[in-house]
Amino acid sequence: MKTDNFAHRAAEWDSPEKTKMTEIFVAEMLRFVSPQSHWKALEIGAGTGLVGLQVSDKLRSLVFEDTSEAMLEVLKQKLKPDSNCEIVHGEVFEYQQSDIDFVFSCMAFHHISDIEKTLKHLATITTDGATIVIGDLRTEDGSFHRFEPIPHKGFDTDLLSELFHGAGFEVVSVHTYNVLKRERIEGVKSDFEQFILIAKKI
Repeated sequence: MKTDNFAHRAAEWDSPEKTKMTEIFVAEMLRFVSPQSHWKALEIGAGTGLVGLQVSDKLRSLVFEDTSEAMLEVLKQKLKPDSNCEIVHGEVFEYQQSDIDFVFSCMAFHHISDIEKTLKHLATITTDGATIVIGDLRTEDGSFHRFEPIPHKGFDTDLLSELFHGAGFEVVSVHTYNVLKRERIEGVKSDFEQFILIAKKI
């Protein structure tokens, strides 16, 4: 069993800063995507549900996926007994049904080792014309996660778009939507650009 790298942070995860960051992402996503009441959606790297719970009432159902059991335990406490939500503990490959109309993810893709394999899997579990929305960091120097080994130091969005195209998706839009200011080195504030990528299954 893999180590839960978020176990010690799950209880305090829902900080004002993270809540604000997810609200900005959701607002930008909803500028370009109008969730439909008949859609089944999947959130990759759902964590404690800060993003998904903002849109779940617009959807027929929502699958929350995350590798951190501790984060998902916090999410479970937020769900109502009659919730239209499902939880998948593990990587996205655990989900095998081909019925997803809408996939979204905020600040989780840089934790995914094999992006190409992940996108090809998404192509198998999504319906024709499905919408994919990814929010993450543009390429940075590694200081955003300077104490953590992670697979990607942000993304070159041209290269990421090529991977989407290779997996059978058309990238509709990619743009910077937010800048995070973080003091990763004492006394020095750095800017980290966040992009949003919107794609459709061809």
